[in-house]
Amino acid sequence: MDPPPVWIMRQAGRYLPEYRELRTRSKNFLEFCYSPALATEAVMQPLRRYPLDAAILFSDILVVPDALGRKVWFVEGEGPRLSPLIEEETWRFDDVTRGIQRLAPVYEAVERIRAAIPDDIALIGFCGGPWTVATYMLQGEGGEKDRARRAIYERPEEVDDLLSVLVEMSAQHLAAQVSAGADCVQIFESWAEGLTPHQFQRVVLEPTRKLVNRLRELGVSVPIIGFPRGSGAQLGAYAHKTGVTALGIDTQTPAEFAIQVAPERMPLQGNLDPQVLIVGGEALDRATRDVMHSFKSAPHIFNLGHGITPQATPENLERLIKVVKAGV
Repeated sequence: MDPPPVWIMRQAGRYLPEYRELRTRSKNFLEFCYSPALATEAVMQPLRRYPLDAAILFSDILVVPDALGRKVWFVEGEGPRLSPLIEEETWRFDDVTRGIQRLAPVYEAVERIRAAIPDDIALIGFCGGPWTVATYMLQGEGGEKDRARRAIYERPEEVDDLLSVLVEMSAQHLAAQVSAGADCVQIFESWAEGLTPHQFQRVVLEPTRKLVNRLRELGVSVPIIGFPRGSGAQLGAYAHKTGVTALGIDTQTPAEFAIQVAPERMPLQGNLDPQVLIVGGEALDRATRDVMHSFKSAPHIFNLGHGITPQATPENLERLIKVVKAGV
């Protein structure tokens, strides 16, 4: 079998010593994301090391609420923090057009990256899924999503309105990335787990379908990868009902299940366990070959089932890519 194309979620990041050095040049993470020069350099670092088939924009899903006027900051070693909406009586957001203007540095970074990479390397733009971004906005942090899920019951109309704002903002954000040079986009619905079927339909399926439709209305024709991590039995509904072009598969989902429930010949992306990039050695080789073998009957993009961890080593990623390029 010919080797699948390969890129790695979070391939620009903390497992690389050169990235850790680069990160010291900015006083905080958001400032780093809004520096076109630094973001471009972060993207280029793994491409210099490895024969990857795609680059992905260096940014963060939370630039969207930041652009909408919500306070966003990052706590070193802990993660993002926001002012939680559920503690506010009235939810207010800035105008989407103004928000897109605030994100101009992100689109400049896309232009710089596209100019810096060869034509045969795809450039992937991205945004967070509406529900995932809403979760951070509702409770002010990641972790357990109980408070965000309760808000679906407690303030249903306001949650629907929030998702509508995020659909429009995310569509405009992705469209601007494509206009700047992105060849493909990915929607990271990282918090799709733990929802009832009705909730999944309401806060994941419908907003994603509206986001994809809005992108097409805006003239965006590039492929759209949907990554509904933790969607479990709802994966097939997501694949069939949202309009995404390709489907990211998380670590917990068997390849045979994904192939069975997805539309025939839909490209599937994933789903190596990120932990084996810490372990390395023969365990990494076996796991890599097992993933390629398990997806051999479907169009496949090799990737992880979630982002690469800071504990992974550059040498192990090099070993992984050599195994992928050798094929099965």
